Amino acid sequence: MAQSEAPKAETTGETPGGVSGVVSQVAAKIKANVEKVLVGKGDVVELTLAAVLSGGHILVEDVPGIGKTTLARSLADSLQCSFKRIQCTPDLMPSDITGVHYYNQKSGEFEFRAGPILAQVVLADEINRATPRTQSALLEAMAEGQLTVDDLTIPMPAPFLLIATQNPIELEGTFPLPEAQLDRFLLRIRMGYPNEAQEGEMLARFNGANPLADLQPVADGPEILEMQRLVQQVYVDPVLSKYMVQLVQATRQHGDVELGASPRATMGLYRCCQAMAAIRGRDYVGPDEIKLLAPFALSHRIIVKSQARLRGRSSEDVVADLLSQIEVPV
Repeated sequence: MAQSEAPKAETTGETPGGVSGVVSQVAAKIKANVEKVLVGKGDVVELTLAAVLSGGHILVEDVPGIGKTTLARSLADSLQCSFKRIQCTPDLMPSDITGVHYYNQKSGEFEFRAGPILAQVVLADEINRATPRTQSALLEAMAEGQLTVDDLTIPMPAPFLLIATQNPIELEGTFPLPEAQLDRFLLRIRMGYPNEAQEGEMLARFNGANPLADLQPVADGPEILEMQRLVQQVYVDPVLSKYMVQLVQATRQHGDVELGASPRATMGLYRCCQAMAAIRGRDYVGPDEIKLLAPFALSHRIIVKSQARLRGRSSEDVVADLLSQIEVPV
């Protein structure tokens, strides 16, 4: 496959390895910087970077206290991006997220006070504790890159990344995310507990000053926007494009599935594979990127039939079935 892509790199005006060289070098710096704070989560950081370079958003579904906030904050500091946190609660109103017009007595006019959504990196903590009405306040910003408040339409800052978290254990007082909301997230990831050695390293690293307080930026917003442009030049062989389409189509035909992945999932998987290949230093996508990213990009977009759930089947099991059944292009 690599031999067939060399001419493709020349047609874009890039030297072979040029795109991937630039992206992988910057991505390696960002990853190393985040890992100064976040211990033993290199794979999670890599997935997060792939989402950033794809212009997508992330849903982190895991138990409290494993570093979800630390991931978002250290990424924002590494990219020299503005960071805001939204603590979702049942009484949170949409205007608490988007902002509100208020009457300025000095000027005698209504002015707009921006909400926390108008930042480059936004953490929506415990998003499933917010009501559906409040959750929907995020939809336009995530899908269209703009925010509408009354008659005012505001473009979102670029780059824009929303990292939302939810606790899968506590169900009391929560509002499950609807399919339309889940479909806006490019990836759903789980961080998991650290092992014994990693947890010991955390104690040693945080014994004294907080490393997050001393974290210095290694990239900036304009550099990330340029990298987003570059990863779109990563070559995807038509055979692999067809393989992605077959995977997504198969989610809609699987016997255990009530609702399969959307066309947005196909486009997101495609972009994310381009970004991951560039992060790994290649100018072309291989089957490994597709097999790696498909569970993270597709499983949260699939609704499994109730009968299948009673048998212990999950959306992750469905994606694993399809990856094992559909022939991988060589």
